[in-house]
Amino acid sequence: MNLGGHIVSGHVDGIAKVSSIKDEGDSTRFKFEVPEELARFIAPKGSVALNGTSLTINEVKDNSFGINLVPHTKKVTSWGTTKVGDPINLEVDTLARYVARLAEYQ
Repeated sequence: MNLGGHIVSGHVDGIAKVSSIKDEGDSTRFKFEVPEELARFIAPKGSVALNGTSLTINEVKDNSFGINLVPHTKKVTSWGTTKVGDPINLEVDTLARYVARLAEYQ
């Protein structure tokens, strides 16, 4: 068995807010702000689900992070009409949640 992609469950953990959108070469960089209590689950090269789209995180700083979207994703999802300031449903990485829980017992 090969597990490819990200593990997501479809649960919304909170709301992220689009803080900037900028074209970068052949992709578009979206940056988001997240609630402080969820920021600890966001890691570079980790994953999140945003409005149901499973995505890889590029960079993290404090309670903000960025992802890049290719034109196809923007075309076939609602990301093509997303604007700065929009609220976005956020699901944090399942494995990050378990690691954080286990760390509480150290």
